[in-house]
Amino acid sequence: MHDLVIRNGVLVTASDVFRAEIGITGGVIATLGDGLEGREVIDAGGKFVIPGGIDSHCHAEQRMSGGVNNADDLFTATRSAACGGTTTIIAFALQPRDGTLADIVPHYTERATRCAVDYAFHLWVTNPTEEVLREELPALIAAGHRSVKVFMTGKTNWLDDLALLRVMEVAREHGALVTVHAENWGIHQYLGEKLAEGGFRHPKYQAVLKPAIGEREAVHRIASLAELIDTPIQVFHVSAPEAAAEIEAAQRRGVRVHAETCTQYLALSAADLNREGFEAAKFVFGPAPRGSAERGSLWDYLKRGVIDVVTSDHAPVNFDAPDGKKRWGTDPRVDQIPNGIPGVETRLSILWSEGVAKGRITPSQFVALSSTSAAKAFGLHPRKGTIAVGTDADLVVWDGARTERVTNASLHHAVDYTPYEGMALTGWAETTLLRGQVVYDQGRYLGHEGQGRWLKRDRYDWLRPTGRFPSGYDPFGQVVTHPDLG
Repeated sequence: MHDLVIRNGVLVTASDVFRAEIGITGGVIATLGDGLEGREVIDAGGKFVIPGGIDSHCHAEQRMSGGVNNADDLFTATRSAACGGTTTIIAFALQPRDGTLADIVPHYTERATRCAVDYAFHLWVTNPTEEVLREELPALIAAGHRSVKVFMTGKTNWLDDLALLRVMEVAREHGALVTVHAENWGIHQYLGEKLAEGGFRHPKYQAVLKPAIGEREAVHRIASLAELIDTPIQVFHVSAPEAAAEIEAAQRRGVRVHAETCTQYLALSAADLNREGFEAAKFVFGPAPRGSAERGSLWDYLKRGVIDVVTSDHAPVNFDAPDGKKRWGTDPRVDQIPNGIPGVETRLSILWSEGVAKGRITPSQFVALSSTSAAKAFGLHPRKGTIAVGTDADLVVWDGARTERVTNASLHHAVDYTPYEGMALTGWAETTLLRGQVVYDQGRYLGHEGQGRWLKRDRYDWLRPTGRFPSGYDPFGQVVTHPDLG
């Protein structure tokens, strides 16, 4: 007798679509079959049953500089995630520029005890001192934090190429995936100064402040650094087709460069910045939204697997608040407007609506992009990201035919707006289960604060380097293999 049985569902994984009953015992999928018995039964009514979503790029309750704060704490963000069908998030432990990772990570792990879904952290390195590189980062990776974030742009986050290489070296040696915000900081600085000189202050000029050429250059550079020292990386929030082309070119050379994009780059465009006055700040995020034609081209890279993960980059900054978008008033320089939009709850619906409902991707590709590929990239598979015996019973009864308009009032985050207000989306979570427990059902949040668990990640084979060094020098083994050198 199982604790719970899900009947009459069409099960979707990244590789298959099939009918079966799911028997859940002790929070784990115990049986896939027919005629199963359970103390409780959920009738999926012929709808899809998919693995719980994994949002591997989610900001919440983050200590930020400059007086800007996240509107969501780790409970409200993860409650919102559960209501949208996401059962695992990876958030960020941000190193203060004048602080250490060892000091800050315990603060984040303590706050995360309030999470409503399962969670992990990326270690966000802003100041890679010798102490951080040689002591703190290796110890934290060994403790189960198997991913690192670096920035190539931003006044308080930017790392130069040498610092990037040093972080990547430590990650390779100790078994962590490096994730990268790839934009050119010099371009942002230059264009910010010139736009200010020209009096271009409207938020819509974000589209020229952060051009695709700056993303393309940075992606080419970080892919080259990854190739040089044979280190796997994931490029965050790829927004421009020319940046995706650089990733594909690197992949064809055998470089372990992987990529995600976000739902805002699939549903919004630069045209959304054409709003009256400061209202356009609701659409300020980084990289900036691209043109409609560029948005359409991203789907080709998704379908071919060049970009294999879709996240929300949930960055919950209030609009009408002095610690949010209006931190510097309603007429700041265009490069002073705080970045970030909410999106963790609408992520799956946008991806299904723009992807499956419009015939761009299949249901199995949807599962791969929203769950399975992230689970593999971040050391969570097969425990997460699929439907199989022995995996966590993180499941969603998914209504792929239901169409509703997004309203901020209907969402479960703590942000005062959504950039998707009024957008009609097809495909919504009907019921969400976290390890076999119903946490959301037909519009009602049924979970509780602290229900989530930290996901310790051990070293995993997906991170295995290729062993190729194009320079003819292996800096790890101290071996010179250059064909022309004796």
